[in-house]
Amino acid sequence: MGYIMDLRRELGHRPIIVSGTGVLFVNEKNQILLQERADNYYWGYPGGSMELGETFEDCAKREAFEESGLICDKLEVFCSESGQETNYTYPNGDEIYIAGLIFLCREYHGELKVQEEEVIQQRFFSEDELPDPMLPRNKRILKEAFAYIKSGK
Repeated sequence: MGYIMDLRRELGHRPIIVSGTGVLFVNEKNQILLQERADNYYWGYPGGSMELGETFEDCAKREAFEESGLICDKLEVFCSESGQETNYTYPNGDEIYIAGLIFLCREYHGELKVQEEEVIQQRFFSEDELPDPMLPRNKRILKEAFAYIKSGK
């Protein structure tokens, strides 16, 4: 079931801090992979919560593969996220605060596939065609990521 599901059985919907990661896959056109989530219909990037004993890198690679079908060859720490801005309540009432890392991944392989339990659709987007709706913190992170990519770093 997983660590978070185990916690939820004990704590119900109470707010919890969730350690996790997100992955910004960047293709050769400097577009970023986004997914429409099945639970809230918002667009975002692959990612999720850590399991016991995982490193941030392990979590990022596992979640990215599970949700997108892509295998990360090289991860670059892009930014961290924490604080009030990361507070979110899922449609089922579970409330979280995220403490995590967002990675850029420009070197990857595999074939895009949709994990139907969590993802409706996915594709790469350029900065000027970002889909809606999207959480404000994800919009901010994507804006910063596109600026970083444009800077040639």
